[in-house]
Formats: sequence, C-alpha cells, structure tokens
Amino acid sequence: MSRVADYLFAISVTLWVGVLWALGLVAAPVLFRELSDRALAGNLAGAMFAVMAWVGIGAATYALLFLFAREGARALKTAAFWLILVMLLLTLAGHFGVTPILAHLKAEALPREVMESVLRDRFMAWHGVSSVLYLIQCALGVALVTQLFKR
Repeated sequence: MSRVADYLFAISVTLWVGVLWALGLVAAPVLFRELSDRALAGNLAGAMFAVMAWVGIGAATYALLFLFAREGARALKTAAFWLILVMLLLTLAGHFGVTPILAHLKAEALPREVMESVLRDRFMAWHGVSSVLYLIQCALGVALVTQLFKR
C-alpha cells in the first residue's frame, strides 16, 4: 500500500469527521442564532448537511475500500471498519431516508412555512430522528478518530 493511499485515508476521515462537527456543532447553531428568518436558516443548514452527506459517502467509500485493500478480510475484524460502516449507514439513512420526508413535509405545508402549519409536529418528530442520527454519527466519529490515533 502506498503512502499516498495512507494519507488519503487519513485526510478522508479527517474531512468527514471534521465536517460533521463543524457544521452541526458550529455552523448550524450560528445560522439559527444570527439569522432572524428561521426558515432561511433551516434551508441553509439543510443545504450544508446535504453537502456533508455526500462528503461522508465519498470519504466512507474510500476508507472502506482502503481498509479492504490494506487488510483484506481482516478489515472486518477492526473497529475502524465497523465504525466507518455504521457511520456510512447512518449517513445514507439520514440523507436518503429522513431528508426526503422532511422535504415532503415542507412541500405539503406550502404556501405556509412548515413550522406554521398543521404538519409542524410531524416535521419536528422527523427532525428529531435526523438529529439523533447526526449525534450518533458525531459520537462514532469521536470513537473513530481515537481508534485511528491510538496506534
């Protein structure tokens, strides 16, 4: 395995976990604190989380392929492999499962904002699911980073 592949693995994991933390723990709260229009803040945060999902999908795909190329079937016995796989599955569930539901609820609420509609409670419930998936990813990201740097 080449050093470049090793570096790309480290960079991909760093980028993914860094984006998770930066967007959800810094950027999104700042948007909601600083913008008076909560719908605009939500739309901007949603757009950033969509980009984050694609970063995660790309980073996880590379990381899993890297681990298989380096370790072969032994990769299945590593904590890093399983942490990356579960984080990827959570990303996929959020981006392709929960996000379309949220978008549908927003569209159904038109011309009103979803938070001012009868769909508010359903939207809040699904937003809560999304938040839980995200927080689990962040926690797994901490475990992944500590796992990779304990060597």
